[in-house]
Amino acid sequence: MILIADSGSTKCDWAIVDYEKNIFNFTTAGINPYFHDEDYITEELLRNTDLMKYSQLVKSVFFYGAGCSSKKLNKIVENALTGIFLEATILIDHDLVAAAYSTYQSEPAITCILGTGSNSCHFDGEVVSEEVPALAYILGDEGSGSYYGKKLLTRFLYKQLPEDMHDALVQEFALTKDMIIEKVYMKPNANVYLASFMKFITKFKHEKFVQDMIKHGMVKFMKIHVCCYKNYTTEKTHFIGSIAFYFEELLREAADELNINVGTITKKPIEGLVKYHIEHYFSKISL
Repeated sequence: MILIADSGSTKCDWAIVDYEKNIFNFTTAGINPYFHDEDYITEELLRNTDLMKYSQLVKSVFFYGAGCSSKKLNKIVENALTGIFLEATILIDHDLVAAAYSTYQSEPAITCILGTGSNSCHFDGEVVSEEVPALAYILGDEGSGSYYGKKLLTRFLYKQLPEDMHDALVQEFALTKDMIIEKVYMKPNANVYLASFMKFITKFKHEKFVQDMIKHGMVKFMKIHVCCYKNYTTEKTHFIGSIAFYFEELLREAADELNINVGTITKKPIEGLVKYHIEHYFSKISL
């Protein structure tokens, strides 16, 4: 059996493929070595008893995750996985690589992630490359869930929201300035907290304030993270993530303004990622 994982900061999707190419799917909380240590990762995996039933049968693990961008950070995830999947070889790589693999259509393309965070890469079938870095939720993450959550809370505290949205926020979350400051500046996983407000924002997706905010963020993201590639007007640009999926119409409007050729728009990469591994790795590895 092989185990494939794609993790953002909020959720991690897992897929086991057996020797007959049957696929079994599981979900855990997100695993990001920027924010999570080895003990947290181990505890989170052990909590999923359905996944753990296969722990001794897995021979290869392909883990792709947000924050898996250096040997030091990757080692945190590798150590946790090695302690659970005792019979397996472990490969750790960035979630951008997973995004590129999952959208690959046998031609060079740009692939973007628009979820809790945001990022982009180019894949020519051999090499996954970045033109500009992702700067995470404080300095970057344009067009992401954490970006829009930050915009929403800022406008709320400055009393600049439409009245119906302001009142709905108070009623649903009993928000106060002190509560927001504590969650953002004093508690862990502030990026996930900020992104959690996307469910609320989606309820108002047809309100002009929200549409303007979402489109402005997407244009800003594309100017920085798509227009930086020299062939961005001729090659397809694929999008992965809940923000891209649920706001597809606004994404396409933003792309049209910048002459960007939109390819596929997918909520989760795991299905395409499994397909890629079956096509490119399945016959080469021990099951």
